[in-house]
Order: sequence, then structure tokens, then C-alpha cells
Amino acid sequence: MRISSFFRRQFKKKRLAQYISKSSELHYLDKELFKSDIIGIDTEFDWRTTYFPKLSLIQIVTSDKIFIIDFLNIPSASSLISFLENQDCLKIFHSVRSDATVLSKCLNCKCRNVFDIQIAEKLLLNGEIQSYGKIVEKYFGLKLDKMETNSNWLKRPLTENQVIYAQDDVDYLIEIYEIQEKILKKKGLLDQAFMLSESEAILGNQPLINSRLKKRSKKFSKRDKEVFIWRENQAENEDVPPSFIFKDKYINLLSKILPKDTSAKKKVMKIIGDSEISERFIKKFL
Repeated sequence: MRISSFFRRQFKKKRLAQYISKSSELHYLDKELFKSDIIGIDTEFDWRTTYFPKLSLIQIVTSDKIFIIDFLNIPSASSLISFLENQDCLKIFHSVRSDATVLSKCLNCKCRNVFDIQIAEKLLLNGEIQSYGKIVEKYFGLKLDKMETNSNWLKRPLTENQVIYAQDDVDYLIEIYEIQEKILKKKGLLDQAFMLSESEAILGNQPLINSRLKKRSKKFSKRDKEVFIWRENQAENEDVPPSFIFKDKYINLLSKILPKDTSAKKKVMKIIGDSEISERFIKKFL
């Protein structure tokens, strides 16, 4: 196992971070998870040019260790998946829906027994949404360096700054939960925080098309939904973002073009362009 000096960080508790880049090294993680009843989890991924996210790292923090698991070099991790789906261990996230989405789509697993510190903070602040950095600053008086947020997480080797960033993103999760838990208990909000966290995880665990359609369904007509679903299927088949097929603003315009319109094909070509996508759309709807 590769362990470099910059994987050692000092904060409230001294934690040694271990970088796992081979399947054969996962037993270090399995051993630690087996004795843990609470962990923190974060992910780093790229989702700019594909339909499904591309998982780069999973970071896991326990009481005294941090594991940085390189999923570009590890094809699968069945024991980790089983653990994420296990109800016996509490998993702490910041914005669980995002991470649950990535984990469910990339590892085909569904996170269970979760707590979202962002949701907890939202309850404590009467609806105000806080970033992870803001929550860390509030409880620890530390300003995290977030310069690597949009860096290239698919490039190897990772830079030292990227690894430190990935480590910081989980290093405070358990301690923040422990602080929030006490405050939420006093305010009678702890059960609500757990319930909302679980609801967010469920949303992240569902198919992408379901979550994306739900965001828009109230504004869609029946034909809008048909066009939207068709676009999603095209994007999934080609593994590109739906906007690469055509942009959201064109959904309603395209749905209004009916087969009886003598200039229907020309209108489709004008909106989408003279392309194979236009031909497919015409064949499907006109």
C-alpha cells in the first residue's frame, strides 16, 4: 500500500490516510469497516461529458483513519458495496443525494442508514443551505482550500493538493455529526434529520431518468414527457449528457410539432439541426 507523508494530517484527532489503488489492498479497508459503527463518506467524480458519472475516488473516514480508494484502478469492490447497503453502520454525508446518485450509478449499490450534515444544518438554520466548507468553518473555525473542486479527477497521478482536498472533504464529517446530533436532540429535530436524510438517499438511489423527470413533470404536458424520455434514452445509449442531444429549452418546441404539420420535418431540422438525431426524432414522432 502506498502511503506518502502528505497523507498524514493533523486536526482534532490524528488520522492516517491510506491510498488504495489495487484490489488486493482492499482488505485494509474491510478490516477497518468491520469494526466501525459510524463512518463518513464522500466521492470525487467527473460528470461533464457523459450520461452517467465517472467515479474517481471514494473517501471514507473512520474514528482514526481515512481511506482514499482509487476507482479508476479498482474495477469493483463487492465488500464495500455490501457495507454501504448494510443497515448496521451509520454513514455520514454532506449532500447525500449527490453521492448516493454517483454510488448507485457507478457501483450499482444503494446507500442505507445515512445522515446528511447539510440537511441537519438546514434544519438548524431554518432552511438555509450551507456548503461543507461553511459548516467546517462554523464548527472548527477553519477555512478549507476548495481550489481543487473542479479539477480533473480523472487524470492520474493525482496531485498532492487533490489528495489533501479529497482527504479534507471527509476529515470532519463524524465530528460535525456528533456536534449536530446533540443540538438536534435538544431541539427535538434529530428524528426529522434522519428521516430527511434517508429520503434524499432514496432519491439518489433511483434511476436518473426518474429523478430528472420528477424535477420537470409539473411543467410538462404528456407529449413533453414523451419527448423528454426519448431524449434521455438517446443520451443514455450514447453515454452523453442529455443537452448534447438537444437542450431543455427545445423540449416544448419539439413537442408542439405534430405529424399533420406539412413543414414538421423542416421545423425539427431548424431546432435540432440537420443530423442523425433529427432523423431519429422524425422517425419516432412524425
